[in-house]
Amino acid sequence: MDSTRHKLLDGKVQLYKRPSTPHGQCSCTFGGKQHRTTTREESLARAKDVATDWYLGLLGKYRSGALKEGKRFKEAAERFLDEFEVITQGQRSPIYVTGHRRRVTSHLNPFFGDTVLSDITPGLIQDYRIHPMKNGRRGEPPARSTLHQEIVCLRQILKTANRHGWLPSLPDLSTPYKSNGKISHRAWFSPAEYKKLYEATRERAKHPKKERWRTACENLHDFILFMVNTGLRPDEALRLEYRDVAIETDAATRERILVIEVRGKRGVGYCKSMPGAVMPFRRLRERNKGQPTNRLFPNLQRELFNDVLTELGLKKDREGQPRTFYSLRHTYICFRLMEGADIYQIAKNCRTSVEMIETYYASHIKNTLDAAAINVRKARPGRRTQPSLQ
Repeated sequence: MDSTRHKLLDGKVQLYKRPSTPHGQCSCTFGGKQHRTTTREESLARAKDVATDWYLGLLGKYRSGALKEGKRFKEAAERFLDEFEVITQGQRSPIYVTGHRRRVTSHLNPFFGDTVLSDITPGLIQDYRIHPMKNGRRGEPPARSTLHQEIVCLRQILKTANRHGWLPSLPDLSTPYKSNGKISHRAWFSPAEYKKLYEATRERAKHPKKERWRTACENLHDFILFMVNTGLRPDEALRLEYRDVAIETDAATRERILVIEVRGKRGVGYCKSMPGAVMPFRRLRERNKGQPTNRLFPNLQRELFNDVLTELGLKKDREGQPRTFYSLRHTYICFRLMEGADIYQIAKNCRTSVEMIETYYASHIKNTLDAAAINVRKARPGRRTQPSLQ
């Protein structure tokens, strides 16, 4: 190949030879930046073919945005996961950290992965929200809470990029067209429904459909009684070991209760149960020969629980919300409010906030309304007599 400079594709590609090498070199410009490479060919004809193919490949990358300078989303996502796992060690449960990694791998990286961080706009984020709603996952759109958790993870990744100077400012991640929605109360069991439920599980525990199911039925019955008398979250109950529970006599009420050391998403806390939790705990310990380091509930009988609810017509409440094991915690809170317990003490015992209880529970409990304070009548002033003109 001689030293003559050749122009290919209407001058878009320059082909030339340097004195120091026998191979042809080629160059082109995209987005104001020049790109160069070697053809590794001495023949002019073969060098032209290589240069043309190289240019067309770069053109495809340029149109897709792959040639743009700057950090990619997948790099920021990997940095976030590395930092998050180390910095939150001991403060966030491994399950929560694993959930973020799963969201990045399964949903965020496939959509945003090769995108330059500066190209992530509110419009692109809205496209991400719409994509699963239209196409569905596993045959149906994701739940609102699932999509919310993914946007939370996306925000944390973009904040990581911003801290490292890869993204000058965060895009607007708020949901457009959003109005103030109705706050619906959590699915729970009314006193009549709860009685119907525990009577059904008690009957199953006494007379299981198959003898080999007896232990599972007995454990489910005691689990329901335990949860409605303690208000624990299902994941907190799963972590409980027998050494975390002590039977004590409460100094104020003189009743036998459980004092529970709870390990959950908010760290370690304490719970004082209702007296109704003592007998189920004793039965569990005796039946399962519980050792101090054994779990109270090695697994949750979800399938059996759902079968009982379906048979009783209690799987959904009147608003159509499905009842789950979490509904037992909601039932505990509602029962305490109906009995007139102090809302601050309930919040402390349930390791939540007063605001959460006021928003999602107290708003639909009629017992929290004081008719004497509501139906106050202002006294009407008496008729005044006209003064005499004498």
